[in-house]
Amino acid sequence: MIVDRAWAKRNLGFDPIAAPPPPETFANAKAAAPSAKIDDIEREIIDFDSEAPAGREFLAFSTATGLSRFSDIPWPRNLAPKTGPRPGGPDSSPLPKADALVVTWTVDEGHALSRVLTPGKDSHNDYKNYTHNYAKISRKMTGRAPAIEAKRLGAYWTTTIGGKKVVVFKSDSHLSQDTRKIPAADGTFPNQDVWLQIISEVNPKVVITTGTAGGIGTQFEVGDVVVSPIVTFDCEKWLKREPFHSVAFRGSTPNTRYFATAKKLFKANSDQLPKDNKRPPKIVQSRALTSGVLTTDFFGFDTSDDHYGLKNLGDVSEMGDAMLGLVAQQLGTSAPRWLAVRNVSDPQIKAEGTLQQQAALAAQIYKAFGRWSSVCSAIVCWAIIAAE
Repeated sequence: MIVDRAWAKRNLGFDPIAAPPPPETFANAKAAAPSAKIDDIEREIIDFDSEAPAGREFLAFSTATGLSRFSDIPWPRNLAPKTGPRPGGPDSSPLPKADALVVTWTVDEGHALSRVLTPGKDSHNDYKNYTHNYAKISRKMTGRAPAIEAKRLGAYWTTTIGGKKVVVFKSDSHLSQDTRKIPAADGTFPNQDVWLQIISEVNPKVVITTGTAGGIGTQFEVGDVVVSPIVTFDCEKWLKREPFHSVAFRGSTPNTRYFATAKKLFKANSDQLPKDNKRPPKIVQSRALTSGVLTTDFFGFDTSDDHYGLKNLGDVSEMGDAMLGLVAQQLGTSAPRWLAVRNVSDPQIKAEGTLQQQAALAAQIYKAFGRWSSVCSAIVCWAIIAAE
């Protein structure tokens, strides 16, 4: 699939170039300006909340739907996620021990993941704040970092899947947002510190990083899920001089026993995905570097003219997962099993107009369907944990 302005008009209800959404539909005022930089558009994706006032304005302006349309998932017997009680202790407490740790990133990814894995509890409104060692770690962050604005490192809740305890963590620490400086004197990035800390506290058997990503190539539609034990850095900007700037990391291949079930469970909400989709969402398992998850140090997305040179480097691109691979390498033999589960929130973008206009189109597609495509990846996270 290649998406263009005509696709946007059919599936979003507006042409983002000829008739862009009004400023009140944006979480980030800078992203609404005609002169918006690509970095501002990236931040819009991170901060956009479909359940906040700007989100409601976007839903009213477009044909997109909110999670109020979410249909309950018909889980297999004895495998439905069971939301845990409120975690005890102050916000500064360490995370509880669990069999699995699932981490997601943007506000709308959090809404979707919590709707699927912690029914009745929302990551934005209900989850417990996580501030353990916030003062120390946040000193490395810039003033505009999401964690600084939220005054926490993230938020979390617990659930059980088939008797296995899971910590579901919505991170406010982002590799791309915490700082744009080479590591401080201690040699670690703040996001690296957060990963090391939460893995140490939870002591899980498996760690999953999950959320939205841009599809690379024309084979993907919105809602497809890439399951990858392979994550690779593609650093061309502020991290290009780091020794890991192009390093690939290999995690663990999951048990796929429930993948067929997961694809059936997509059906409950797949009617909220773009009407131009030609088939049900698929699950793609990565087995080679060319089909893994690509972590860039810039807001890169696939275009029909391969502007960012992403072709044949991976199946999807995003901006953080390879840090988990780096942390696992750092932990060595004590590292838990880990993998990335990414859903396609925006397919390849047609190279029409300016690059900024193409980025804006990708962002508007995310704002319309990011939460719904994240429902698919959340179901795949369930399938992986259920099979543990």
